[in-house]
Amino acid sequence: MLNAACYDILISNYSMPTIPGVKNLLFDQGGVIVDIKRDDCLDAMRQLGMDHPELLIGLYKQEGPFFALENGDITVEQFHEALRPLVPPEVTNAQLDEAFSSFIVGIPLHRLQSLRELRKRSRTYILSNTNPIMFEGVIARNFAQEGLDVNAYFDGVTVSYKAHSNKPDRQIFDYAVATMGIEPEETLFFDDGQVNLDAAAKLGFKTALVEPGCEFMDIITKMEEQ
Repeated sequence: MLNAACYDILISNYSMPTIPGVKNLLFDQGGVIVDIKRDDCLDAMRQLGMDHPELLIGLYKQEGPFFALENGDITVEQFHEALRPLVPPEVTNAQLDEAFSSFIVGIPLHRLQSLRELRKRSRTYILSNTNPIMFEGVIARNFAQEGLDVNAYFDGVTVSYKAHSNKPDRQIFDYAVATMGIEPEETLFFDDGQVNLDAAAKLGFKTALVEPGCEFMDIITKMEEQ
């Protein structure tokens, strides 16, 4: 059953994907499509010998080399080198990647099915703060559960490491609009971070908050019933 808190959602410039005026559905990844657990990542990094990873690894935005990787400022190889002073010398790059990727729990199959159904009646897009280790690794494998890839579920993808900008900065929203050819006023944006929604709303996006325990499809269904 849907958590009652799901219905207490923020909708700015309220509209529905099946109602004229909303042509695009724009999704954050982590906490909306992809289940995440920051504590698993922090524990894995501590087990590798890193002190206080919580100072560098956030739920919505990273710091230090983790932020630089997510922002596209350094390569994966440079990221590994930047982490070397933070872990014992015997730790391998593969171990670092595995520990970092433990942030990702997975994508439930029903969400992939929902995204395919939504794409039949709306254009669907991703706007995500992420990094190449996760997006091209564990996240890609999760999108492949049905024998497809991310492009089967979305008409366009904006990720921070290619946009060289992170939400809630305006630059990443401008990048999404320019590269995906969407209009903010025609786009409903789903995110689990209120600060990101506030930034999007200022640019004209319609917004919906996906709270813990909520499913984006349940929010859409509830909106359709109103």
